[in-house]
Amino acid sequence: MSQTDPFQPAGQPAPSTAPLPALLLLPGLLCDQAVWAAQSVALASLARCVVPDYGMSDSIEAMARLALQAAPAPRFALAGHSMGGRVALEIMRLAPERVERLALLDTGYQPLPDGSAAEHERAQRYALLATARGHGMRAMGEAWALGMVHPTRLADRLPGDVFEEILAMIERKSPDIFAAQIQALLARPDATPVLGGIACPTLVACGRQDTWSPLARHVQMADRIPGARLAVVEESGHMATMERPVAVSGLLADWLAAPGA
Repeated sequence: MSQTDPFQPAGQPAPSTAPLPALLLLPGLLCDQAVWAAQSVALASLARCVVPDYGMSDSIEAMARLALQAAPAPRFALAGHSMGGRVALEIMRLAPERVERLALLDTGYQPLPDGSAAEHERAQRYALLATARGHGMRAMGEAWALGMVHPTRLADRLPGDVFEEILAMIERKSPDIFAAQIQALLARPDATPVLGGIACPTLVACGRQDTWSPLARHVQMADRIPGARLAVVEESGHMATMERPVAVSGLLADWLAAPGA
């Protein structure tokens, strides 16, 4: 004899007990769970969110392999911000069959340029590392992070604001981790060949005022990925997930709800 659940209204379907899909959120250079904190909360009813730690990994491939180990399911949605976007593209090279959908935010896909541009980037990164070793991670962040946010966010430096949260996140890392991640970025692979083979639903998003990973680069990237959707986050610099959390969470919720490949 069957019994009726007294808490379930007659004629209504029982709530689904299927597990939520998995969402792997990849942080960027010197970032941790804080860079995805708002999205982890906003998307909690839609996906099981996991933010991996790269430890002392000193290559994009090593970071990708660690992230794959941290994935909470055999198949998952994958979003990467900044350096995390490069890690996401490396996952697409290593294990594309595991990725159900892909989001690339404020990131890039090209390798270190040749000639003087490479030397300039190398010198800039090592100068920041010298500051971190000589004066501490927060002092380095005070100089480095100025160009990472929309200019209006620098007018009022108050406890708990976005810029202070970014500095606190940087301060939680060590100069040795910084050195390892610099090495990974200077040896970053060329992901151009990966883009054309991406076959899952893909979102490419960028802050309108991102000067670190400018919008033009994201237009090129979206053009190379079959069927990719390009979205612009208004009034935001490079740290869009923290600067415009509601807008970014909305983009990701729509991306999660879009039909699969």
